[in-house]
Amino acid sequence: TLRLVAGQHQCEGRVEMYSGSEWGTVCDDAWDLPDAKVVCRQLGCGEATAARGEAFFGPGTGTILMDNLKCKGMETTLQNCSHIPSDVHNCDHFEDAGVICSLS
Repeated sequence: TLRLVAGQHQCEGRVEMYSGSEWGTVCDDAWDLPDAKVVCRQLGCGEATAARGEAFFGPGTGTILMDNLKCKGMETTLQNCSHIPSDVHNCDHFEDAGVICSLS
């Protein structure tokens, strides 16, 4: 599952994913608009208007679950995008990714 946290409405915020037992975050390395498009589509939040990095919506907690995402923008879920394994990442929570989608 996927959610957006700390935004002004349900369709903007820090990207968080649920991994079996905890919520974790996505690193902003290589984070761009095609990645944000997948998040907005997956959440039913319309089009992506911005991909934010550097913990724009504040730092998260827990495990950093994805790094170096390389979505083409047409994937149905973030998990379908190319990325490096969570145990190989080189990120900290000051690099958490966020999105702003068109629907509020």
